[in-house]
Amino acid sequence: MEIRAASQADWPRIWPFLRGIVGAGETYTWPRDVTEEAAREMWMAAALPNRTVVAVEGDTVLGTAKMGPNHQGPAAHIATASFMVSPAHAGKGVGRALGEHVIATARADGFRAMQFNAVVATNTVAVKLWQSLGFEIMATLPEGFLHATKGYVGLHIMFRRL
Repeated sequence: MEIRAASQADWPRIWPFLRGIVGAGETYTWPRDVTEEAAREMWMAAALPNRTVVAVEGDTVLGTAKMGPNHQGPAAHIATASFMVSPAHAGKGVGRALGEHVIATARADGFRAMQFNAVVATNTVAVKLWQSLGFEIMATLPEGFLHATKGYVGLHIMFRRL
């Protein structure tokens, strides 16, 4: 598996799984009916301060992540990141590899910490992964996320120093 900067040419291989993940309404705070144009604009902002990467094997995009500052001005030293792994490649270490890559990149860029603003509490695979990479649950917003099948569930804010 290689992790590299995403290019616009990767988008046609990202969009199908991104659309499915967002549309499922289980893990992402985006509108479930997000248009391709809006999703592309939000995800593929590759110039600093945002960075978008893909995990690939050959021509296959296994997953993608984007990172950048979580805040501006005097709080711009805190990074944030978002991740999506193609369900066809779940459980193969793609999320961990992307997480480790983003943490290392944020550290190299001089960020002092990383904060995830919205980790759905019922997304136990992601919560366990982030905890194994040193993130702590700082707070949980009760009923902060309207899950497509479970109704209102908690939304974690997770944090780690870099």
